[in-house]
Amino acid sequence: MDGRIRIFFVAAVILSLLLAFVNIYLAGIAFIVFLVLIMTLAIMQDARLRPDIWASLAEDAKGIILLNTGTAPAVRIHVALVPLDIEFDLPGLAVDAKSEHPLPGMVSDAKAVLTWENSVGERYSRTVRLSALGTEEDFLKPMFPMFGWKSQ
Repeated sequence: MDGRIRIFFVAAVILSLLLAFVNIYLAGIAFIVFLVLIMTLAIMQDARLRPDIWASLAEDAKGIILLNTGTAPAVRIHVALVPLDIEFDLPGLAVDAKSEHPLPGMVSDAKAVLTWENSVGERYSRTVRLSALGTEEDFLKPMFPMFGWKSQ
């Protein structure tokens, strides 16, 4: 647990104990509100250094577009296109940045195997199916990556 979260938790317990002398229900309500705030801080801490790289084909299917939708810059990005036997590396991709890599010809169907790291050195990987006729969208994906959701 982060030091700021511990300090906030101790302050919440002390304030709840002081409110218990006034009204026990008020102390319970305040303690629940403080617990919700502590959980929010913990989720924010977990989602702080998570790059999230997505790949898609360009409109003309002659290039691959990489997009970092995470909360941290991605470094040492490696992309392998299967079964096209095409591999390339990117040194880094900032948050909400887009990079396009040209391909030697049009691609109808392929699979992109992506590996990358965050600034701390944690490794991530993802496999994305690429199709010139449309993409499969994951409707269960959260708005921001948290708790390592499908990052293994």
